[in-house]
Amino acid sequence: MKLKLTAPPRVDATIAMPTSKSISNRALLISALCDGEFQVMHPALCDDTAVMIEALSHQDRDVIDVGEAGTTMRFLTAYFATREGVVTLDGAGRMRQRPIGVLVDALRTLGARIDYLGEDGFPPLRIHGTALHGGDIVMPGGVSSQFISAVMMILPVIGGGSITLTGDIVSAPYIHMTAAVMRDMGADVDIAGNRIGITAGYRGGDYLVEADWSAAAPWYALAALLPESSLILQGLNADSIQGDARLVELGRKLGLETRFDSQGATLDNSHFIGCCCSAFADMTATPDLVPSWVVLLCLLERSFRMTGVRTLRLKESDRIETLREELLKLGYVLKIESDDAISWYGERVKTAHEAPVIDPHGDHRLAMAFAPAAVRYPGLIIADAQVVSKSYPAYWRHLEQVGFEIEQLAQ
Repeated sequence: MKLKLTAPPRVDATIAMPTSKSISNRALLISALCDGEFQVMHPALCDDTAVMIEALSHQDRDVIDVGEAGTTMRFLTAYFATREGVVTLDGAGRMRQRPIGVLVDALRTLGARIDYLGEDGFPPLRIHGTALHGGDIVMPGGVSSQFISAVMMILPVIGGGSITLTGDIVSAPYIHMTAAVMRDMGADVDIAGNRIGITAGYRGGDYLVEADWSAAAPWYALAALLPESSLILQGLNADSIQGDARLVELGRKLGLETRFDSQGATLDNSHFIGCCCSAFADMTATPDLVPSWVVLLCLLERSFRMTGVRTLRLKESDRIETLREELLKLGYVLKIESDDAISWYGERVKTAHEAPVIDPHGDHRLAMAFAPAAVRYPGLIIADAQVVSKSYPAYWRHLEQVGFEIEQLAQ
């Protein structure tokens, strides 16, 4: 699906935000580990969560294909390692290129029997479910937090244990999110420094999933780009367990204020005074915010340098390279300084793309991040626009709700 976007001069609307797929998938997995004893209320209505529900609902299948759902692949690897039977776990697209060896090694330490069916360290996997044992293990902190979260969530049902993280810890808020969901569902989790201690047993009740802060990133960008605008993002709360609530702080640096009430978060740009954004930002803890924030800062002509971006190479696309390629179509020359740092210091080229066509490379975050660029580039086209269904299927409908004109083009 290819969409042509024309942005309104201002927005004044209320958006019902989707619930968090990250929280949903954690709660669903814990519910399954407890044999459905707890109900997960208002799980996210998106592709990734649908894949998780489908896989957990049909556990008698020999082969499970998770498509491009990375979180689901990591969490199910740990889950099926604890269940009797043999399951082949596979994926599509880039999934077979996304490493999983650190998780498999950790699970093997706990007694798991997992074989690689292709290249070592990558899916597909054949998992021979068996009785695992708890214990104390060591994992590198500089890998995807999903590996660590997957092991955390199974420890209460295999006798408990601890995880000691070595080196720098990447995406720590997601580890704390996992701990928060586990605690709400009755687990004892203690995080002290680089050690995570978990005792046996879940003893909680039903779980209500909160609204998704990651999905709010393009709305913050849109509000920052359109003066005299007001957006209410229903369901977002100030005391969220999600690290991406950092959007409040990032927005404030641009003069964008967030007010909370019973409805949710109100984004107020009516008193935008052009505050300078910090030239440096460490995004290690919030990598999912990088696409929207990089695009926004370029559109605002704000020089920046971001560190903590190395994990973005291993997402649904190589997000660093995709950002570089697609921003160039808009005339912005993004610099890749190293595996962990990117910058833009105002370098522009005259673009030949009068009606730019953005290719998100199959990545939902990139499609959503570039949509607000229609404010500066009327008629901007987003190719492969249906990829937003991975986390936010209603995104294009919500843009129309706030005044965007959206035309579907022939492929």
